[in-house]
Amino acid sequence: MTDLELLDLVAKKLFLTKGKGVHEDKLTSFEYALRDAGISGTNLVLISSIFPPKAKLVPKSEGLKLIRHGQILFTIYSKNQTSEPHRLVAASVGVARPKDPDRYGYLSEYESFGQSEKTAGDYAEDVSAQMLASSLGIPFDIDKSWDEKRQQWNISGEIYKTQNITQTAVGNKDGKWTTVFAAACLLF
Repeated sequence: MTDLELLDLVAKKLFLTKGKGVHEDKLTSFEYALRDAGISGTNLVLISSIFPPKAKLVPKSEGLKLIRHGQILFTIYSKNQTSEPHRLVAASVGVARPKDPDRYGYLSEYESFGQSEKTAGDYAEDVSAQMLASSLGIPFDIDKSWDEKRQQWNISGEIYKTQNITQTAVGNKDGKWTTVFAAACLLF
């Protein structure tokens, strides 16, 4: 990478990944979740939640081929952990992209206890879509249901696509640490 390229770090690609891990040690449980997600050999840098203009969302399999062990990997991620037996945990990243690829979109991180994958994922997706809608000047009523808001945004024609990646798990029956992890990884 040249000095000029270092000054203009705008990701060209992103991929979504998720994982879970279980271990007696909390940190090792997190490491196992990263291994399950396929990104444990990288140095994660947590960044804020912008989907870069013109960036392409690629499949996880393609994204994993583009990373190297030891590299700094910029991510928007969510993690949740429990050592309570049978406690349901969720980690989710929501994605909202505008119709105009020259504009930026949003990603959101969300962690919860006791929510299903669908409920947690819908919430994260909803938050990212609300942030995008507000940046585009699309009015929305926060008290409306997700389906009503989605219909409102679809009518506006400004939001191209929303989605999420969510990992859930039930706390280990023996009280070992259980970690769930979801991420959007940026590639330059």
